[in-house]
Amino acid sequence: MKKDISRYRNIGIFAHVDAGKTTTTERILKLTGKIHKIGEVHEGAATTDFMEQEQERGITIQSAATSCFWQDHQLNIIDTPGHVDFTIEVYRSLKVLDGGVGVFCGSGGVEPQSETNWRYANDSKVSRIIYVNKLDRIGADFFRVVKQVEDVLAAKPLVMVLPIGQESEFVGVVDLLTRKAWIWDDSGDPMNYEIKDVPADMVDDVESYREQLVETAVEQDDELMEKYLEGEEISIEELKTCIRKGTVDLAFFPTYCGSSFKNKGVQLVLDAVVDYLPNPMEVKPQPEIDLEGNETGRVAIVDPEKPLRSLAFKIMDDRFGALTFTRIYSGTISKGDTVLNTATGKTERIGRLVEMHADSREEIEWAQAGDIVAVVGLKNVQTGHTLCDPKDPATLEPMVFPEPVISVAVAPKKKGGNEKMGMALSKMVQEDPSFQVETDEESGETILKGMGELHLDIKVDILRRTYGVEVEVGKPQVAYRESITKELADSYTHKKQSGGSGQYGKIDYILEPGEPGSGFQFESKVTGGNVPREYWPAVQKGFAFSVEKGPLAGYPVVDLKVTLTDGGYHPVDSSAIAFEIAARAAYRQSLPKAGLQLLEPIMDVDVFTPDDYMGDVIGDLNRRRGLIKSQEASATGVRIKAEAPLSEMFGYIGDLRTMTSGRGQFSMLFSHYSACPANVAEVVIKEAKERQAAS
Repeated sequence: MKKDISRYRNIGIFAHVDAGKTTTTERILKLTGKIHKIGEVHEGAATTDFMEQEQERGITIQSAATSCFWQDHQLNIIDTPGHVDFTIEVYRSLKVLDGGVGVFCGSGGVEPQSETNWRYANDSKVSRIIYVNKLDRIGADFFRVVKQVEDVLAAKPLVMVLPIGQESEFVGVVDLLTRKAWIWDDSGDPMNYEIKDVPADMVDDVESYREQLVETAVEQDDELMEKYLEGEEISIEELKTCIRKGTVDLAFFPTYCGSSFKNKGVQLVLDAVVDYLPNPMEVKPQPEIDLEGNETGRVAIVDPEKPLRSLAFKIMDDRFGALTFTRIYSGTISKGDTVLNTATGKTERIGRLVEMHADSREEIEWAQAGDIVAVVGLKNVQTGHTLCDPKDPATLEPMVFPEPVISVAVAPKKKGGNEKMGMALSKMVQEDPSFQVETDEESGETILKGMGELHLDIKVDILRRTYGVEVEVGKPQVAYRESITKELADSYTHKKQSGGSGQYGKIDYILEPGEPGSGFQFESKVTGGNVPREYWPAVQKGFAFSVEKGPLAGYPVVDLKVTLTDGGYHPVDSSAIAFEIAARAAYRQSLPKAGLQLLEPIMDVDVFTPDDYMGDVIGDLNRRRGLIKSQEASATGVRIKAEAPLSEMFGYIGDLRTMTSGRGQFSMLFSHYSACPANVAEVVIKEAKERQAAS
């Protein structure tokens, strides 16, 4: 039994935080839930009950993906984060989507957050339709928002409907394709509408906008273009085919409007999802990677007959246990199957499979390519792991989780809150692999590590809101590193004689700076057995243990190569432990003589600013020891790419907003480590020594 994949739409709803994403999603579920029920004639079973408790609590979709039906098509709606917390999260949700609906507020228009989301979706080449919501609000203006989409997002909106009335007078929309007016009454029931002729005062506007619509659409098909230029009428079906092609190819974005809160206009958006957004087979397939991380040249073709390839894109805890949401790219998955997790190399058994429906969760026996389902009870799966066929393993994307570059210490405000905080943090780590938690051995403090200030701010907020744990947060700490600049040959002898068997180990070695990013390397060039081969690992272990703490300020030492060249041993007194102790002491003796330096994390900073503020933004980045790499003008402003030390970027979002009247945006990712200027290093080393003395 196969499902028809061409009738699937995996979509996300992107929006600025207050544009009405939640209400829109809820209305979609309500509409589709109702129709799904009517289709199955469940004696008009109460469809709206399940939503009421949710409305009381102000939450809608509790799941990361929920399925509903519209016109015999299955829509899997994926909850995309509203706040772009510049980490993997947004990219991950974009990765599993085939299309999206960009929701904009009729009065707020294109806001900074929607710009960022739009840019991310452009990078991921996701087809979208646009829905201008809240047209019943004071100050709402559909045509102004359409113009903003052109100017601010440099995108091409294809106007598909015109609003009838604005603000409190908003009653419905005219569908330009059919030249029919949809008018809703004030009952708030989305099903209470009438389809009428276009109001007399709108006929001219409708004709002129329809002409623009047809001209843009037929550009997608040369034959229809000729037909149109020769004055022939283009049928609605032909137009729809052209609009679909243009939408899938990102040539334009069909644009709709309505008021989700008042239940007006949502049906046409749902029709557009079915008519114009791509199905899983129309999207570029995911490249496969072998277990070593190299591209194999193969792709995961959306086909139930192919080997299983699926990506876990979100982990959530709910009353049923841990749910792992997974998008199946190829093959099928059934209850009881054994699948391989390529990230851990371990197999997992699929216990239960569930599909989230608007008002329920349905246990299913199997799912196939194109589906988005939740697996209950997987043990060691994290966001971004690939689950595949054990007989034919492949990974869908290399798991690149950048190393955290910033840390803060947290402690619960309430006494005895440690256990509650610990449980909450372990769940959060599973959900976001770029977030790490560890305990400082010396001070016993809990340290949160993340990708940037905003990332950690959001984590502390989740602790408070979702888990009810109030915490005190320390000052952000930068993850510095230490390294050496000179090559040095040295020797160390460890010898201890105190009744009974003694300890003896002598090593000659060379320390040298390694390639940037090489970490710690060890090699032995001992010949002639002066240090027997069985003791080499002990020497390596001694040095490897020591590099965790550098002599300058106690930060890990990186890019260091140690070569064991010679040494000496005693047939009775030598042991592995003696050579390990020799290596640790040798490290303490020699490293300070090898030109130690402090390294600081340098971030790739991507700043977006309107033209008027460019000078201020660049001046400010220079003051932060930033190095400007490129400036790129766009229709909406300037993107400045720069490299800047993390330590200078604390509090940057506030300063940037002040400089740009709230319109600037930035994102920051770790790039590399680089030597600290002497004056900066001095301060860091002094602070580290004071901290060590205090603890």
